[in-house]
Amino acid sequence: MHSVLIVGCGSIGERHLRCFQASGRARVTACDAHPALLEKMSDLYAAATTTDFTAALAGNVDAVVICTPAHLHVPMALAALRAGKHVLIEKPLAASLENVDDLLTAHAESDRMVSVAYVQHVFPFLVKARDFLRSGELGPIKHVTLTCGQHFPSGRPAHAAPYAQTYYRDRKTGGGAIQDALTHMANWIESVLGPTDSVFCDCAHQALPDVTVEDTVNLSARHGDTLVNYTLNQFQAPNETAAQFNTATGSVKVEYHRQRWGTFRLGDSDWTWHADDSAERDGHFTAQANAFLDQIEGQPSRLCSLEAAAETLRFNLAALASAETDQRVTCAEVR
Repeated sequence: MHSVLIVGCGSIGERHLRCFQASGRARVTACDAHPALLEKMSDLYAAATTTDFTAALAGNVDAVVICTPAHLHVPMALAALRAGKHVLIEKPLAASLENVDDLLTAHAESDRMVSVAYVQHVFPFLVKARDFLRSGELGPIKHVTLTCGQHFPSGRPAHAAPYAQTYYRDRKTGGGAIQDALTHMANWIESVLGPTDSVFCDCAHQALPDVTVEDTVNLSARHGDTLVNYTLNQFQAPNETAAQFNTATGSVKVEYHRQRWGTFRLGDSDWTWHADDSAERDGHFTAQANAFLDQIEGQPSRLCSLEAAAETLRFNLAALASAETDQRVTCAEVR
């Protein structure tokens, strides 16, 4: 049984806590600066609690799951690594590049496991679609389109704080559609194509009440000679996401909302679909918890690496910079 410290007990921290418990392989402790949240974790999940992160690191903890606002991820991850703990960091990795190189170095010099919780890495239908795309069976990918939308307020648990009172309201803490939602899509597409070279981004606040951060994004990206288009909003009624990868000999479509992927080769008359048994949201997070526990037990990682998350962070920052300057931005040049 592993001892796991969950740091930050808002909506996503609570989900990690109950899903690590659901794995049957972890004894969890909740850590938060707000006593009311800790009382809730104790009442609902019978979890041990603490308000003292530093003292908890000095205790008998095997791993730390960091679920605080994004600007706190890197300093907390550094502290956990230096205390000899394995670390799972919520997405995005950070809200800036400050001290990210220090974290990469600290990880490289340690014997600890560090992953970033881009949960799509454990969706079975996405794993199978990615394996097929990476196989090259249809030839080089030339063009990708991704369309994504949902009514963001409706997706928040009824007992969670309204989104306008959380990290979401401020880009400095990881808020806005680019860092909150688009980052998931970019990270998964980068897991297929590799890091993004450059982006041109247009975004706006269109509809969500009580915030001013962007809730709508149109973005054009380049991965070498592969062109990628993203469109995303966080206010439409249907919760639907679809990505299509096009080659000269066929296409692959991934439908998140149906948890399936399909192929359409030149000469075919329709899509050939592949579907897995649908998993509810906690099921994916429990799978992620098990994958992380497997990793710290010595099995190969199935999660997003720290290095890959740093590349996606550059995507996020380049998108924000492009939207501010109305210019194409090269990801490697982001500072």
